[in-house]
Amino acid sequence: METITVALWAANLEPPLNGVSAWAAGIEQKMAEAKADGARLLVAPEYHCQQWLSFAPEGIRPNEEIAWLASQGPEALEAVRPLARKYGLGLLAGTMPVPDGKGAYLNRAHLFLPDGREIRQDKLCLTPAERDPAAWCLETGHEVAVVEWEGLRFATLICLDVELPALAARLAALDLDLILVPSMTSKLSGFHRVFGCARARAIELMTTVCAVGAIGVPERLTRRESNTSAAAAFLPCEEVLGSTGVPAALSPTARTTGAGPMLIASDLPVGLVRSLRRGKAEVWPGAWRADAVTIREERP
Repeated sequence: METITVALWAANLEPPLNGVSAWAAGIEQKMAEAKADGARLLVAPEYHCQQWLSFAPEGIRPNEEIAWLASQGPEALEAVRPLARKYGLGLLAGTMPVPDGKGAYLNRAHLFLPDGREIRQDKLCLTPAERDPAAWCLETGHEVAVVEWEGLRFATLICLDVELPALAARLAALDLDLILVPSMTSKLSGFHRVFGCARARAIELMTTVCAVGAIGVPERLTRRESNTSAAAAFLPCEEVLGSTGVPAALSPTARTTGAGPMLIASDLPVGLVRSLRRGKAEVWPGAWRADAVTIREERP
């Protein structure tokens, strides 16, 4: 694959739902729109499942939300699993909490491909809000899944994971064509951290990065005022790629209408970026590591 068009859905979490089937119907609607726009992948944001809280039991406490969301997961996955094959494009259905088999929960992304595969990626580094025993308390994942599909090599990094240079250094030698970044950020500062680091990863890994986040919150969720985000695709800053490294982007917002905006990042030049990564870039040094670098401190 030399180019790929990716649909990045900055889902609006405010509209109330009457059940998981309504959530799945919204995803199918976006799959149809993405297909019509020539996309090969649709990416929904981290914790897209948070919208389910609009039909959660009355009086549910913050420390009960993760377990309740996880209980809805099997029905949700069963509903959206056929869509990749039906529409002939990949679906990253956001993230949702899943049991880890040890009495705790993971924040997991599910990627469905038209060939029938289902690839799971757990979040590797959790925010303080995701480690709060009084509210959302999860456990970390421990591996990155590298996916090969139609000539592409790609991976998913969930929100904070893309902010970690130590992880990026591990990825440099993997020859990745694409990194998908589903995210959720409550503040504008968080949006800029995630999206700024996503842009940096495109430069330092000489690859294409697509990031998307959720907007708004369900009316019944009172622990945060909003989610602020948008969607963007990033490339290395090479003259042959247009110099800026930002071929497509939406402006961040905390409020929107309807289902939320969907960015169609058209014809991302993954093949050309691959050739740059393999020796034709202006200055990229390859999968350079700092293992042999020593630190010298000059003290007065």
